[in-house]
Amino acid sequence: VQCKATGSMSPNRTIQLSCQQPTYTTCVVGTKTTVDVYRSMPPGAKSFAVRGTPGVHICIVYDPNIVKPPRGTGRWPLTAGLEVMLSIPVPSDSVSSDKVKILYYGTKEKNLLGSAKLYLTSVIISLDVDTNRNGLINRKKSDKASWTWGSHGHGAILLVNCDRDNPESSDVDSSDEVINLSQDLKDMSRLILRTSGPDALFSSHKIILHISSSDSHKVGVFHMKVTSLGTEFQHVLGRNKLIYEMEDVGGEKENTFFVEGLKFPDADFSGLINIGVTLLDCSMQSLPNVPVFTDVVVFRVAPWIMTPNTLEPEEVFVCRLPTNSTFLEQLTDLVERAQCKLTVCEELDNRGDRWIQDEMEFGYTEGPNKCFPVVLHSPRKRGLNDFPFKKILGSDFGYVKRQPVSTIDVSSLDFCGNLEVSPPVLVKGQMYPLGRILIGSNILASPGRRMAEVLRSFLYAQQVQAPVELYADWLFVGHVDEFMTFVPAHDRKGFRLLLASPTACYQLFQEKQEQGFGAAAMFQEINSTQNTIDDLLSNKTMKEENHYVQCCINWNRNILKVQLGLMEQDIIDIPVLFYLQDEKALAYSPNMVNMIVLGNHLGIPKPFGPVIDGKCCLEEKVLSLLEPLGLSCTFIDDFEAYHQYYGNVHCGTNVRRKPFDFKWWHMSDPLIHEQTMNFPFNVWKQPVQ
Repeated sequence: VQCKATGSMSPNRTIQLSCQQPTYTTCVVGTKTTVDVYRSMPPGAKSFAVRGTPGVHICIVYDPNIVKPPRGTGRWPLTAGLEVMLSIPVPSDSVSSDKVKILYYGTKEKNLLGSAKLYLTSVIISLDVDTNRNGLINRKKSDKASWTWGSHGHGAILLVNCDRDNPESSDVDSSDEVINLSQDLKDMSRLILRTSGPDALFSSHKIILHISSSDSHKVGVFHMKVTSLGTEFQHVLGRNKLIYEMEDVGGEKENTFFVEGLKFPDADFSGLINIGVTLLDCSMQSLPNVPVFTDVVVFRVAPWIMTPNTLEPEEVFVCRLPTNSTFLEQLTDLVERAQCKLTVCEELDNRGDRWIQDEMEFGYTEGPNKCFPVVLHSPRKRGLNDFPFKKILGSDFGYVKRQPVSTIDVSSLDFCGNLEVSPPVLVKGQMYPLGRILIGSNILASPGRRMAEVLRSFLYAQQVQAPVELYADWLFVGHVDEFMTFVPAHDRKGFRLLLASPTACYQLFQEKQEQGFGAAAMFQEINSTQNTIDDLLSNKTMKEENHYVQCCINWNRNILKVQLGLMEQDIIDIPVLFYLQDEKALAYSPNMVNMIVLGNHLGIPKPFGPVIDGKCCLEEKVLSLLEPLGLSCTFIDDFEAYHQYYGNVHCGTNVRRKPFDFKWWHMSDPLIHEQTMNFPFNVWKQPVQ
């Protein structure tokens, strides 16, 4: 018998005894059982002694402020502040093979008033998972019932099984209750149920695997069974299956289960899932079963993660159209120099839809053993609607979509051109190692277009790339990629934020006018109205409209500086003019911010600016800003195929990139917060001097 002085009592399972008849119970290896010595004590009892067979570990826990340990006699006073705890380190060979006896005494030394007998059967029941996140199943871990963030955190991870390993399947792998291919198992997490104990015990006890009803549509569990016909995988939990009774659990056994996620974190789902196993006492056949022990493991579903421009590109997507052969030729050359794969969506698949950036956003999901890309399909229903599901979804390439109930609720702000992500940033001591998602929205407390709540909530729920909401409703199309992008850099924060700037454009044109080039015209190489620098600088309406545009961009500039921890030195202004159509802004010339970034190779919309001394002054200005960063700039003609339809290079392309080296579970408690900034209405439409 061991003694332990402590100021607090334990919350262990408690067994009540009787002096009239023996008590029989089951205990689980690795747990402690508290014996209630008070309720069974006979009248007049003042002290007790405890005895046990050699296999039973007995510990007296007492409060030294209340109880004084006995000397010599081994009898403990029956006062408050004392507990008797039992544990058995190994499973029993037979039922009731371990015994404990409580002896009750009166005031006199040999005055034995009675005794209570306890017969114990010890078993092993344990659910084991990869709590260390190293790809290995961890046994005897006490922290498996919780989940913590950080490089020293713990807790198992679950992937959403959203790819399609079976090419003959009509949907993602998680849509059915079948495992057809061994590749499917690699997308799942293993769970081991270890049991050991006397065979006879399980004639009166059951072992039940279970999940909650709230988790039933978020997780699927398959039981691996080896039979004479081979290995089978039985779907046992998930959807409408909440409990699963184990069979043939006597002796020493290990049962392997494979667990799949069915749903990414969302507004109604934190990402945490509990799976439990319970030992039930069924010995009283006329009465309900009695729970004896429960073991629980916690999984966190891996989030969907976006990839910023600073990550290495792997594959570029573009649509083939009857009118974009020149664009395709120039883009192909750029992609080859960047050493990427080029995938062309043919006319049969795009059905005349050129805006492949708006249709989908590439990201990925990752666990300790597996990482694969996942395409987020936007709710726009245009010609490319079938392309992500039919052509992108495949083996180790996942698919996810968030669709409002009614298509009436879908606006252009729900398209993926309105969805960007920053490189990793440090903001007031808070590190965002996977960057921050950038969403175009409306100003708060104002009517207008906003991203659909079902999509917005999904992005917030991923937690690891805390979103920042920008103002984009001032734009005709309403996408953040119309006024901003990121490019890599080898100094400072490792990147630069590029912002469209009417002010920078007017300053450039003013300089050229003062140098005597006011007659140089826009769009000299194409069939369009060729306004000169003098024309543009004298157009008061256009100046007022661009002043308004600059106010909107400045508002976003301030948000980005605060929310991404940027300084002015981290921002480069790219000269772009806009004009208003139905009180919404469109780029006047091809928008050079709307570029494709492939490592150090940039595919920039050719602006067709005023040509001075044989060179476009807009191109020359951008080269002077970006080439010192080690960036190679290629100007691509997208005027007829894209610009005339209110988009540019970035809108007409899409890039799949390598995932981060940083593991998302190493983050320290991600912060999710809503912005509460108000738009300064007093800057709107001020007269231009």
